[in-house]
Amino acid sequence: MATSYSTPIKFMSLSVLLISMMMMVCEVNGQLPRRETTLVYYLQDRATEPNATVAPVVGIRGRDWNYNTFGTIFVVDDPVRVGPSPLSTEVGRAQGMLVVSAHDARNVNVVLSIVFNDLEYRGSTLELQGLSRQRENYKEISVVSGTGRFRFVRGFAVLQTALYDAETAQSIVRLTLTLRQY
Repeated sequence: MATSYSTPIKFMSLSVLLISMMMMVCEVNGQLPRRETTLVYYLQDRATEPNATVAPVVGIRGRDWNYNTFGTIFVVDDPVRVGPSPLSTEVGRAQGMLVVSAHDARNVNVVLSIVFNDLEYRGSTLELQGLSRQRENYKEISVVSGTGRFRFVRGFAVLQTALYDAETAQSIVRLTLTLRQY
């Protein structure tokens, strides 16, 4: 004997099917609403002791390990602040690696995790990756993923040198994040 379904169940099933199909068509056409956000922070980068936040850890034997030497790998743990002042509120840390990946040292491959510790985004991360043309003031890299409040995020990050002091080997980098969350 065939199972009989009541009219409300048939109607509900048909409605769910139609809504699902409409969402799939909209997603394929890129018409689902996306939330776009722009965040601006400042990385406080210090290459000298005490309290260095970026340091070379490996390079080609017999060569200086610096930003002008192909093959040098740096680790980074920069404070991320809301303003350019070293006294402004810290919202997280930029942790990762930089690799001088071009023979002429013009390009650095960047892999950074922005690990948030402020109240709004605590426990969330953003994952940045890309090629930074280190002799240019305007550098753009990809935001490839995120966790927590930034789950399923995509976007790009603009890195701009706001201040560089060669004497102290300290720099302040403006980080503008343009994010789309799906």
